[in-house]
Amino acid sequence: MILPSPLVPGILLRRYKRFLADVQLESGQTVTAHCPNTGSMLGVAEPGCRVWLTHQPSESRKYAHGWELTELASGVLVGINTHRSNALVREAIEHRHLPSLGSYTSIVPECRYGSENSRVDFLLQANGLPDCYVEVKNVTAAVNGGVAVFPDAVSVRATKHLRELADMVRQGHRAALVYCVQRQDVEEVRPADAIDPAYAAGVREAMAAGVEFLALAATVTTDSIVLHREIQFLTTPAVKPE
Repeated sequence: MILPSPLVPGILLRRYKRFLADVQLESGQTVTAHCPNTGSMLGVAEPGCRVWLTHQPSESRKYAHGWELTELASGVLVGINTHRSNALVREAIEHRHLPSLGSYTSIVPECRYGSENSRVDFLLQANGLPDCYVEVKNVTAAVNGGVAVFPDAVSVRATKHLRELADMVRQGHRAALVYCVQRQDVEEVRPADAIDPAYAAGVREAMAAGVEFLALAATVTTDSIVLHREIQFLTTPAVKPE
């Protein structure tokens, strides 16, 4: 995925009201940017960190700038825009970066399904194969040792999706949850028991029911995000995130 160019660097002053961030640009100007991430942004929204913004002025946009990347102290770039995760996973499936899903020929986005009135991110279909319901989750939080964790805040909605996917398996379909890890410094994803124990328990129940759990890490630059490296998903509890 090619990012809007050029991205504008700056220093994060604060994130507030979930959707807003004040950023000081290299010119010294302070701008308010839209924050396209509803999570806690654990570890990727520290005041003083370097961030990268899009700049797309428009009469239909209240804020011309949008927060796209965070640069960690290690120099690693993290994509924080959750609106990009579905497109990134779709690209990965189409480019066969997830071999277990590579035989499907049709990708239908945003299909309603399940008894709890959910909307699945993708329905994969192909002649001779069971329908596969795919839910995508964006991952930015990590702990020491190259371990990414999800979620970074309590998510009742994410737990509901686990139940819906398990129901699809019971009905004879395939179901998969794909973690879109917009960073390259991790080797595995684990449920964040310390943050959302109900979600972590739901993961283990869904896996026992036959739901498949997949994870892909990205190479992130100021020009592009490429979700291409399959990494492990483990149910072992992660240590408490920093």
